[in-house]
Amino acid sequence: MSSSALQNDAPDLVCQLDNVQGIVDALSSVRWKRHQDAVIELSEHGFVLIVEETGCLQAKVYLKRELFLLYEYGAAEGRPRFGLSLGLFVDCLNAFSTPGHASVIEIRYPGPDMQLLLKSVDSPNACIYAEIRTRIPDTVSWDYNFEPTGNIPVSFTVKVILYAFFFFLPTSTCSQSAVLKEAIDDLEWPGSSIQITLQPEPPSVTFRGEGHGDLQIDFSYYANTDLLIAYQCDRRVSYRYKYKFLRATTSNIPSSVLKDNRGSKFTVGRGGMLKIQHLVSVIRSSGQHPHNDAGGYQQPSRIAYIEFFVKPEEDDDPVDDS
Repeated sequence: MSSSALQNDAPDLVCQLDNVQGIVDALSSVRWKRHQDAVIELSEHGFVLIVEETGCLQAKVYLKRELFLLYEYGAAEGRPRFGLSLGLFVDCLNAFSTPGHASVIEIRYPGPDMQLLLKSVDSPNACIYAEIRTRIPDTVSWDYNFEPTGNIPVSFTVKVILYAFFFFLPTSTCSQSAVLKEAIDDLEWPGSSIQITLQPEPPSVTFRGEGHGDLQIDFSYYANTDLLIAYQCDRRVSYRYKYKFLRATTSNIPSSVLKDNRGSKFTVGRGGMLKIQHLVSVIRSSGQHPHNDAGGYQQPSRIAYIEFFVKPEEDDDPVDDS
């Protein structure tokens, strides 16, 4: 098909947004490598960005249509999917982000040569324009088909994402966190794993790391209600996960996101599959381009949903007292 023919066709997506920095923060949360590919899937409800690592770790960022000033979806059938460089996408969005100013940008797909097109639309005197080359995804993204382990999901919710979980910093020693973090980073054991154990009585979460040494941190639900705001467990479960995969689920979240984080939920599914959900506020600069929903309600902030799925290590004796 010629470029002129493509230009005459209606695009699959035209959308506009003014909360560029919030989107950048959400996408940066799943960028655990410098050179990282991603797949974007479009739908009438918004679009989702998916990244994977060696079949053991998957992350999804859900950007619902309510996050956008304009969202026009025109795909005739199916859900269009395309691959691109996550780092390049984030860097391009950053070029449109101006501190203290809610820049409005338009995102369009596909361009004449199947590019993802970005341009600024709110300045009469200048226009920033970018094209990102896309590709056909090599494989279909892995469908984790997450299922709970029983009638009651085994889960806990934290109020604030703490590096304590995967840097092993006790909450009681936060004032010394910088010193302890450096010490633990020096013990970054190659190929090490973390055992996560949840038990109903007494309700608690235990993180145990093994490598050149052993370290265990226990979080009792009753003693850490300022951290664990919800806990649900009716049987003991215990699984091991690669340290580098667990670390990727929190270590790249920007500090601005941590400040406004709505909470993070950890759920252990069937077979030990670990699902980690972050609810991130995507806040627009005040006074700029207010958005009203169908009922006329002006939303002061909106939410981006981030999900991580981590497969457990193969273990001879995992514990799941179902």
